[in-house]
Amino acid sequence: MSTSNCCLKAFEWNGTPKGHIGKLANNQCYITSSPSPNPNTAILFIHDLLGWSFANSRILADHYALETNTIVYVPDFFGGESVNHEHVLAGRFDLIDLPGFIGRKNSREIREPEIFACARALKSQYQKVAAVGFCYGGWAVFRLGAKEHNPPIIDCISAGHPSMMVEKDIDEVAVPVQILAPEIDQAFTEEMKMHAFTTIMKKGVPFDYQHFPGVEHSCLVRGDEKLKGEREAMARGKNAAVAWFKQFLDDE
Repeated sequence: MSTSNCCLKAFEWNGTPKGHIGKLANNQCYITSSPSPNPNTAILFIHDLLGWSFANSRILADHYALETNTIVYVPDFFGGESVNHEHVLAGRFDLIDLPGFIGRKNSREIREPEIFACARALKSQYQKVAAVGFCYGGWAVFRLGAKEHNPPIIDCISAGHPSMMVEKDIDEVAVPVQILAPEIDQAFTEEMKMHAFTTIMKKGVPFDYQHFPGVEHSCLVRGDEKLKGEREAMARGKNAAVAWFKQFLDDE
């Protein structure tokens, strides 16, 4: 189970999230949509370690909603808990107990059932559902796309700098897969990247692998303009995900 402090060195984007708070299944949820969303499609956004309330994630969800003409759901999968954003933004990482935060009640085994429940709730309401996850959310979208779900509960997935992955997650994926992979990533290792690339290529499912040179884990949500190339990587990652969603959510 690997996470990295670098995914917490966050930069708060300018702007205010435009969505509202509701519920999905039994989870509190940030919900955002385009002015006239397609009533047949939705996107499930699974947050990183900074949680569902982090402004960057919500602003990114707003972009997805507007640019894909759909509705995006960002549920709270940490049960109201979050790391301290002030500590994060001030770089006080010694005051953040990441192993305790994950192990206490946010392990894969604990959170997977409610992640599945949220996806099933969306699939019961919408014809097509995509899932996107960053860092902590990366393993989760692979699990949502696993072959054990028959019929599938997700139509395509996008995973940005995923963490806490195991090879079995990759081995069992059975829906169209996009991976957004920064070059520098202690969580999504070179070995895991190679396993993903070679394994998914043989599966017969659509596969899009995007490499982001010179940037590090968490850049796609953080978008820190003070780090060379990171804001550009964030924008490129957003555009890649939007194009991916459009392929599989557009009405036939």
